[in-house]
Amino acid sequence: MPAVGYSVWPSGRLHLPESDDAAATAAAKAAMAEQGGGYQPDADANETLVDIACEARASIIRDGDWVEFDHDDEGDPKWSNQATAFYVAIAPFVRSGVVQIEGEDGARWSYTYADGRVTQQGWNGWDGSIEPFGDYVDLPSPD
Repeated sequence: MPAVGYSVWPSGRLHLPESDDAAATAAAKAAMAEQGGGYQPDADANETLVDIACEARASIIRDGDWVEFDHDDEGDPKWSNQATAFYVAIAPFVRSGVVQIEGEDGARWSYTYADGRVTQQGWNGWDGSIEPFGDYVDLPSPD
């Protein structure tokens, strides 16, 4: 894992009903706190996914029952276990959608959501996994 961080550029759109935002936010905050790394959730019970977007290494805009992910132009979007925890923890609240991640070295992976579950496609350039919190695997050859 890089010592100074691994920059990412997320994008995508998830169907996550606005009525589930508070529960998804609470789940994400709890999951991120379990990862260590200095993340301490704010005790503010009124936070939304938009408010904690920087932890997902993204900017998030809510559009009704949809949340749209884009690059965090104002923060320092470096991937971490907390970011992975965010994307995994919101899965039970997401009806459908995909978030694509592009790493600073051109690595691309995505999280696809359906039926309250998330699956990863592609090789995570930060930790070398092919599933969230998975073990390192060698970069697939570009045959």
